[in-house]
Amino acid sequence: MHLLIPGRHHLLTDFQFKYLNRLIKCQLDGEKDVYGTPLVPQTIQGVIFAVTSANHLGTKRNPVPFYLRSMIIQEFSNSLDVPAFVYGIDDVGVINDFPEYTIKTIRHSSEGLHALTPENTIVICSTGVKEMYLQHGFRVLPAEWDPASNQFTQPMPWDVVKLIAQTGDWRKNKTILDQMHPASFKIWSLYGVGEKVQHILKDPIIGADGDLTATRDYNVYVKQMDDIAAQKYRETAPYIQPGNIGDIGCAAGSWIKIACEDDRLHECDFYGIEVSRHLYDICLQRKHNGEFANPSVFFSQKNAVTSLVFEAGSMNTIHTSSLTHEIESYGSREDLIAFIRNRYNELVPGGVWINRDVVGPENKDETILLWLNDEDGENNLPMPENHTTQALAAWLGQLSTMALFKQFAKDFRHQEGFQLPHEWISIAGKTYAQLSMQNACEFLFKKDYHDNWLSEMHETFCFWNYNDWKSALEEAGLRLDNLSTTWRNEWIVKNRLEGKVQLMRPCINDVPLPIPFPVSHMLLMARK
Repeated sequence: MHLLIPGRHHLLTDFQFKYLNRLIKCQLDGEKDVYGTPLVPQTIQGVIFAVTSANHLGTKRNPVPFYLRSMIIQEFSNSLDVPAFVYGIDDVGVINDFPEYTIKTIRHSSEGLHALTPENTIVICSTGVKEMYLQHGFRVLPAEWDPASNQFTQPMPWDVVKLIAQTGDWRKNKTILDQMHPASFKIWSLYGVGEKVQHILKDPIIGADGDLTATRDYNVYVKQMDDIAAQKYRETAPYIQPGNIGDIGCAAGSWIKIACEDDRLHECDFYGIEVSRHLYDICLQRKHNGEFANPSVFFSQKNAVTSLVFEAGSMNTIHTSSLTHEIESYGSREDLIAFIRNRYNELVPGGVWINRDVVGPENKDETILLWLNDEDGENNLPMPENHTTQALAAWLGQLSTMALFKQFAKDFRHQEGFQLPHEWISIAGKTYAQLSMQNACEFLFKKDYHDNWLSEMHETFCFWNYNDWKSALEEAGLRLDNLSTTWRNEWIVKNRLEGKVQLMRPCINDVPLPIPFPVSHMLLMARK
């Protein structure tokens, strides 16, 4: 008979060891399952730990990497009288029968050595997952759960993790020391796991699974990043200083991939930093596929906002693209200021931070009029109910520019509590939206992102103009190189704006005068 313990196993508790040790030594004599039925005494041949979400690390739900969880289990099991086996069970999203997937994974990983069935395996589980194993006919031991009182009577491992995250010097907390098994304490201390977990669980920006947003279509997003990577590299390549080169928010590693093919940089070390688990996984897969010409390419899943991601004074070049506006959008102004200061601290003297991103117009506070075409699509088309991302994109694509703006006014940063200030003005038989230049540009430069509409509605593009950026960089100690520039994307103007929208400025005789479309992008070279 084997004991199967499924779980994330970020740490193991003292209770878990005593519970297992008792089961093994007493050979189940006197034990009862979750139904209160006594178990027949049998010899325990081994303990199998199914470590779920083994492919996750650095997220709020799974802050500890699989290899460290495995080390904890092996260290923990050295004092048991039977062998312990560790199998990683990848997260595959929501599936109807996770126990079946777990059993199949263990059988495959063990090459048939452990073909677990209700006849040869007893499951130890105190969470809701136990119901799934019961449906498969497995007997389940409740561990921390007391069926009689219908409550937990012992600390759960995740409760200890959360306590560590909330405790400054967790190594001296008596409750933690009493509840955490020494094997967990040893590995957590040796590898600084407690401090990393504290940082991750307190992070205000990333979500439970390590993503800035849960509404992004990553297939579409990665294709967009790959399509524009060559252009981004051409724009930034002349300013790269050889040496240690970091790409923060590296997405799928496309910029680094092209940089590795640059003869000037063949002796450089490249460091890709990505907070999104989905994109980080793609980076690792691309490295495994041998897609990077330079072997000295290293990826890490980290959030670069709240702390340094490179050693202080170690980087010759730091590159960011389409990132800083996300920090402002999903975090706060304070987070963006901290991000700038961290980049300053990471650069060597004379090092450069190359930042390519969207930018606000110089006259962002001016009140203007916005003409919107109401004849280039539908104006009263009802939104589909219970729509998918694809259905929403298709619906948005059928709207007139006027109707699209009205939807934008409802959706833009709505979840952040923002209401778009605007009013409708009629002049000489024409209707205009009156609003700030900043908010008008927010619409202009994201109105066509239909495939990722819900995600884009969280993001603000135009919060700072070039001079705002210059002031913030100088305050952090950086010098803005004269080669820094802003520009207007003429393709967007020609293909997405002309004939659909027009910026107007009221004049004395009430006849609005057209205003040229402003700059939309910037390339900043900030030197230390």
